Amino acid sequence: MCKDLGNLTSKLNELTFSLLLAGYKTCPQNWVKKGKKPFYHSFWFITKGSGEIIINGKKNELSPGKLIVFTPGMICDKKSSSSNPLEFYFIRFTHAGAIEKKEQWHFKQPQDIPFPLHGVYSIKNSSGVALLFDEINSLSKRRSSTIAFRQKILFQELLLTLIQDFHTQTFSKDTRQVIEETIDYIGHHYHQAITLTDLAKMADLSNSHFSRLFKKNTGYSPIEYLTHLRIDRAKELLAHSDIRVKEVSQNVGYEDELYFSRIFKKIVGVSPTQFSDEQKTLDQ
Repeated sequence: MCKDLGNLTSKLNELTFSLLLAGYKTCPQNWVKKGKKPFYHSFWFITKGSGEIIINGKKNELSPGKLIVFTPGMICDKKSSSSNPLEFYFIRFTHAGAIEKKEQWHFKQPQDIPFPLHGVYSIKNSSGVALLFDEINSLSKRRSSTIAFRQKILFQELLLTLIQDFHTQTFSKDTRQVIEETIDYIGHHYHQAITLTDLAKMADLSNSHFSRLFKKNTGYSPIEYLTHLRIDRAKELLAHSDIRVKEVSQNVGYEDELYFSRIFKKIVGVSPTQFSDEQKTLDQ
């Protein structure tokens, strides 16, 4: 199971995808494939039957609800039960890195940005995941730019569903609810003074335990999350209003205008004044 879900989500969010092939396979009796090395990344989602797969020497039993994530270079031995053959959906894809930071786009080739999932995973929401695989499979039998665009959207939805499934397995219902409640609180009170201790008390957890859970869930520490939310709101105000930087600073929870400006420039890459001037130029 994925231990750092916030980090996983961040890494997946930096990727763009191209789907190469999708389908559904029913294995014949005594189906065996040994020593195969995948050339592409691919997903298999088992819907029926039983079998086993050995990936780089590690054996895993296969049954309905298992997701296998293949990455290039893996050494795989696969075998289906003779009495209960495997059936599974599959999707083959490529990926590349595409992320915007401080209004600059950065790109990476597949070999420079490893896919963050690999191996065998157990899925709880089998019906939801199977439905998305089935929709992608159905679209693969048709061709048009609109169909290809829809496939990409469904693939992203599949990735999101997998992340949500991992969350369900990792966090108890009570823990998830506590984190969501603090996220909601930050969203409504970001303009007020909020400390880590305040949030931890709301969650009835120690500062350190709350911080670990929050970062696992979001990819940010609580204060990093608050800071980025404040800066996002400041960008909205600077782009679509004529209020002064000092007023923006106070509106998003910073009494010290100079401190706000330093934080803004660190995250956005330019000062609040420069950002405002650039946005107004674009609107002309």
